[in-house]
Amino acid sequence: MGRVVVAATVENLGDLIDVERGRITPEQVRRVEVRDALVDTGASMLSMPKRYIDQLGLRPHGTRVLRTTGGPRTGAVYGTVRLTIQGRDCPTDVVQSPDECPVLIGQVPLEVMDFVVDPAGGRLVANPAHGGEQVYELY
Repeated sequence: MGRVVVAATVENLGDLIDVERGRITPEQVRRVEVRDALVDTGASMLSMPKRYIDQLGLRPHGTRVLRTTGGPRTGAVYGTVRLTIQGRDCPTDVVQSPDECPVLIGQVPLEVMDFVVDPAGGRLVANPAHGGEQVYELY
């Protein structure tokens, strides 16, 4: 399978809630537009370099053991953001990655947004089993 790269928008979920409560304007929502997020079905979560985490104003809420290609390590987990890809969105926590790494879109947000990887086309597509609709499976 080749590289699958997508455009993604990541927004501070706390800011979005503050908009709903009338505390800030929509223009004040901290967001990052990423043109080259790497779809990584071997990863679990959304991971982002610290520079984007800082730009979003996220706070750490814990650490987790991470299995990486360089071996196990402990990493900071930040939350929560709204991740939007191709008009679909989901809330997700963010795992910090080194600044030289790309934004990685892991399997959990892909499942929630009901996307699958088309290896022949090298692209992310709506789950064909659901006729183009975003479906949550509850069984």
